[in-house]
Amino acid sequence: MTRRHTRVMNIAQPSGQCFALVTETYPPQINGVSNTLGKLCQGLLGRNHRVQLIRPAQPGEKPGSTQSGNLLERCVRGLPIPGYPGLQWGLPAARKLKSLWSRQRPDAVYLATEGPLGWSALRLARRMKIPVISGFHTNFQQYSSHFHLGLFHEPAMRYLRWFHNQTLQTLVASSTQQRELNRLGVQNLSLLGRGVDCTHFHPTHRSRTLREQWGAENDDIVLLHVGRLSPEKNPELLIESWDKLRATQSMIGARLRMVVVGDGPSARELRKRMPDAVFTGAMTGHALASAYASADIFVFPSLTETFGNVVTEAMASGLAVCAFDTAAAHQHIQDRYSGCLAPPSHDQLFTDNLGWLVQDAEGRRSIRLHARHRACQLDWQAIVHRFERCLLQAALGQSIPVQAVPSK
Repeated sequence: MTRRHTRVMNIAQPSGQCFALVTETYPPQINGVSNTLGKLCQGLLGRNHRVQLIRPAQPGEKPGSTQSGNLLERCVRGLPIPGYPGLQWGLPAARKLKSLWSRQRPDAVYLATEGPLGWSALRLARRMKIPVISGFHTNFQQYSSHFHLGLFHEPAMRYLRWFHNQTLQTLVASSTQQRELNRLGVQNLSLLGRGVDCTHFHPTHRSRTLREQWGAENDDIVLLHVGRLSPEKNPELLIESWDKLRATQSMIGARLRMVVVGDGPSARELRKRMPDAVFTGAMTGHALASAYASADIFVFPSLTETFGNVVTEAMASGLAVCAFDTAAAHQHIQDRYSGCLAPPSHDQLFTDNLGWLVQDAEGRRSIRLHARHRACQLDWQAIVHRFERCLLQAALGQSIPVQAVPSK
């Protein structure tokens, strides 16, 4: 065994450390960042660490602290995020954090948010000489055109670069995001990845009753989209590809149904332009797992994902995924083997791939089997272990490479 391997094993052994996690969103809120932070937080607690969860108070909550076992939740004041009902933008909280950290000093801080709350936590931690690492959870650099940031784009990019370069390490979800941030000048990037619960998301949750509620018979092909319904998720291509499929349905030999799970500012427009689709609203838990498993093809036209947890959830549920070659799809799908990939922004190829999945029943069946097999290799425990090692690395002042995520 090499000396490096010995160091990696030794650093993973300490337990009972105290880590502070700063985030804008957390379960039961429904989004990829919330899901990821929930898994990471619970994973640290399961490894006998103490966790300070610092987040904005959400509607119906009051700022303050609550303690449950090794978890201390500190809710601070926030403001509503425009276009994201139910979410709060955390306000600076340096005074409250200083009071907390003076009494219970964390061994390391993890910042999942770059807003005013994260900024104040970063400055305070550096003044108190508490080690800080960060995570890049939202592709703000890709959202500027959708939210009309215009002249604010470059200053925002400079701020993001400055913010993350003030931390010891920035953890990213996918190799495509790692390359993009490297081009933007963000340093000390490490690939963390994401896992998927292959027991919760499982083909056995397929429900004939649910398919009947959707108006789909046993031999019909159900296309499914799950995600936030908003402009940055490329809903125009979802509409366009569905329209093209419907126009050729008589040549396919099977009846098609489209089911859209999620909510957001584009929901009304999508309902108007896809009147024959089934819109379920947001779903969680067993209902969501059953929706995945009861479909046949997963349609995911987004180009702005940091990872895209819904892609691996669909794969775990045994669906054939049609997506662009980026983020989770790039990381875990082999084209025409465990899914279908189109180069980013090649809309025609995306639509062609979807048509092939619909028409080739045997190819679709093979892809669904391989997708499930690949997803079962993505264990959340392995991700939590990497995350814990990064925090221990920071707390103990040691430099240890993060294990690479297995390639597809």
